[in-house]
Amino acid sequence: MRCAWTFLLVISAEAALAAQPPPTFPAQQRPPGDPAVIARGSSLYAIQCRSCHGMDLRGGDMGGPNLLRSPIVLNDQAGEAIAPVVINGRNPPGGKPMPPLPLPREDIDAISEYIHSVVASAQPQGAPPAGAKVELNLLVGNSTKGKRYFEARCTSCHSATGDLAGIGARLANIEQLQNSWVSGRRFGTPAATSPRPAVVTVKFEDGSDVSGTLQRLDDFTVSLVTPEGQYRNFTRRGANPRIADVDINDPMSGHRSLFAKLTDDDMHDVTAYLAGLK
Repeated sequence: MRCAWTFLLVISAEAALAAQPPPTFPAQQRPPGDPAVIARGSSLYAIQCRSCHGMDLRGGDMGGPNLLRSPIVLNDQAGEAIAPVVINGRNPPGGKPMPPLPLPREDIDAISEYIHSVVASAQPQGAPPAGAKVELNLLVGNSTKGKRYFEARCTSCHSATGDLAGIGARLANIEQLQNSWVSGRRFGTPAATSPRPAVVTVKFEDGSDVSGTLQRLDDFTVSLVTPEGQYRNFTRRGANPRIADVDINDPMSGHRSLFAKLTDDDMHDVTAYLAGLK
């Protein structure tokens, strides 16, 4: 009878987990735990769980699963999902079985609080190391060299006394200044602002033409949106009337051409020059 009751507990716990909604970001899922309980849970985890689940909860030498990604942990609020697994054990298909641990519920709750405290502080893959934010010094270029580069390559579209006059004062944030001029984004506009679009004119052999904002261009089709908002798509081969030519006026072509040849030194030199235009 005891085995049957244990079996029912396992089934009930797994059914409850299956009925729960998908996990949400752990740091927003529940309030912070009691520091004293978390400290106690840390000690208990080191004794009872570390060998299987690892010091950092990512799995240990005994083959336990990564708790940072566990649906049971991510759905748990106050030990209600973790406790049945600890008490009854678990035998997942294709995974390493977890034996039952006869721990008091208060110990399990303390371990749960500790696990949640680690999960809530975990950073996404590729995040910088934990610690104080490092302020980068981007103003490291040579402004004299930057001026020479600007005058040789940028003055056909920009002017230090015209559209860029006082840009160093308007964009005091060096990172924003550098990102803006490299990308060709209008200075001071939000990062999400789209660059100035390319305008295309499709010319036909019968002498007619259609112009609009370029949407797509490849060897087979050209698509545009007319000033009236009409979407037009033309076949470049075998169309009637046949396309004679496709002219593109792309105000961003100069900046796009920089991507393949702009060096770090050039980028920092021009940034230093622009930062000095007060």
